[in-house]
Amino acid sequence: MRIWDISPGYLNRQSLLGEHRELHGIVSIIVNGKKGYSKHPETVRWFIYGWALRQRHKQLAAEMLLRGFTEKSPLMNTRSNEGIWPDTYIDEPYKQFQLLATKYENREQGRIPLPGNAQQLWSHHKYSVLARDVRLYREIGHNVAIIKGAGFSELTKTLTEMLRKPPSIGGLRNTLQHMWGYISEYSTESKDGIESWPLSKLLKEIQLHAIKNKNLYLTSSTALSDLMAWLP
Repeated sequence: MRIWDISPGYLNRQSLLGEHRELHGIVSIIVNGKKGYSKHPETVRWFIYGWALRQRHKQLAAEMLLRGFTEKSPLMNTRSNEGIWPDTYIDEPYKQFQLLATKYENREQGRIPLPGNAQQLWSHHKYSVLARDVRLYREIGHNVAIIKGAGFSELTKTLTEMLRKPPSIGGLRNTLQHMWGYISEYSTESKDGIESWPLSKLLKEIQLHAIKNKNLYLTSSTALSDLMAWLP
């Protein structure tokens, strides 16, 4: 039984669907008071964090939808400790990448390639961070650029925990407008034309053209599914 903490974008098809199934299993154990796996470390870790389980489910569902799966299993009523996530890990986030690298050797990879260094890790997460904290976006970008071999383990934890924070509406629109620049040539809509679009429509248009035209910069971005999980 495993609930990953890193972005679902790094999971391959089997792992993505497997986590989704196991998350529902944990929720069922908690809500219905089932004894099976009730003492499992993953169940214990999430036991009082119903809201966080719901949000992780949204992240998984958004990634599944992006890959063409239809998610039709709404989560039970889990809303405890709103806004708070577990403060412990079964494996630290950087270790989770190591586990996946071993697991996926000579096998199907996730949507986002596993990062080999801090620079790659940052390129995957930069738009997710921009939507949440412009100051931190600039700070991390600067540090990664000037410090060769910037601390991968520390950065992994910082970025993983940033994806647990809700972006502001202004942050979402600003970030989506930045992402739009990478696919605007494929769309008949002008930059002025998209100003009035709902955020969900804008993100779906970006997703559509990024995947259709194989824009590697966007298809390797956590934001492509991450932001969908937070849309109002």
